[in-house]
Amino acid sequence: MTNIIENSPSPNIDKFNDQYYMAIALRLAEKGLWTTDPNPRVGCVIVHDGNIVGEGWHHKAGEPHAEINALNQAKEKAKGSTCYITLEPCCHHGRTPPCTDALIKAGVARVVVAMTDPNPLVSSKGIEQLLKASVIVNTGILAKDAEELNPGFLTRMRHNRPYIRCKLGMSLDGRTAMASTESQWITSQDARREVQYLRARSSAIMTGAGTVIADNPRLTVREEELHCQSEIKVKQPLRVIVDTHLSVQPDAIILGLPGQTIIFTASKSESVKSILEKTGAHVIQLEERGGVDLSAACQLLAEQYEVNELQIEAGATLSGAMLRAGLVDELIIYMAPMLMGNKARGLFNLPEIERLNQHIPLNIADIRAVGRDWRITAYPVNNV
Repeated sequence: MTNIIENSPSPNIDKFNDQYYMAIALRLAEKGLWTTDPNPRVGCVIVHDGNIVGEGWHHKAGEPHAEINALNQAKEKAKGSTCYITLEPCCHHGRTPPCTDALIKAGVARVVVAMTDPNPLVSSKGIEQLLKASVIVNTGILAKDAEELNPGFLTRMRHNRPYIRCKLGMSLDGRTAMASTESQWITSQDARREVQYLRARSSAIMTGAGTVIADNPRLTVREEELHCQSEIKVKQPLRVIVDTHLSVQPDAIILGLPGQTIIFTASKSESVKSILEKTGAHVIQLEERGGVDLSAACQLLAEQYEVNELQIEAGATLSGAMLRAGLVDELIIYMAPMLMGNKARGLFNLPEIERLNQHIPLNIADIRAVGRDWRITAYPVNNV
């Protein structure tokens, strides 16, 4: 068989077997959902004579990649095998050596890749190295499933910003808090527990100064509420506060927790900045564009902090500003069976929408019950 690279298997390759083994590799990759940051979640299955001889998944940045873990399990049985990998193998020296070298050295005969790596250090180069070493390569098997596993890594590599998920809780009439700012708790314990899973997969959680002042949140993952315990300790997400005028007080709980808190501000007050930085927070001053420059903040999170998935947990002001800026990729809204009235606060602050043709269109992908609440998953149309 000649060396090939294509979007679907050649006619004499069993497409259904390829899908079966790639599905196993994808399930392995999911084990790294909470731990691989800032690396992508990757799984690998090695098959020899119709038998799985090696399985692996990437556990944590700096540790062996999925291919290496699978090769270590397969040992000499890797020679002449087919290797199924959910993402193109790396071909450069990063935190670990190139996986392409290991695959070639092990004598793997064929490599099936779900999708190419958008990282410019790797993109198609890993496949090219395998082809030059006379390894047969097929691509595109369950590619969509592989993409859905790593929305943050792909968005960061392709668009230089994180994948941004906005989580909100509301009443049936679209209210998120009473006029007094009271909001605990609109949604049920079941919904709040599910949010811990969303936090665990996030690189960072962003909120606004108003939410910090009103609710004094921690924005941490409560591991005891994660029923499916990970094999590796969950990494706490980076905490991010958007505080245009540096109004957050230094005794806020979020500033006294272990780990890093970043405050984005448009304020030029060096004295207040100094007070907040004494708590351990990192205050970053950005240009004011009707508030903090949110696009610049998100770009900085991607470039300097390697944030893949950013979760917004904020009130109507910041949530609305992110939506208006075209920075929300996904909306997760928990709707509680209650009515809160006209004076309660709305879901988004969108003052410039005055006519129906100015609406922000959404694609609703999923609606399902979570305890007594309903979870709505929606995607803004025409976002990058």
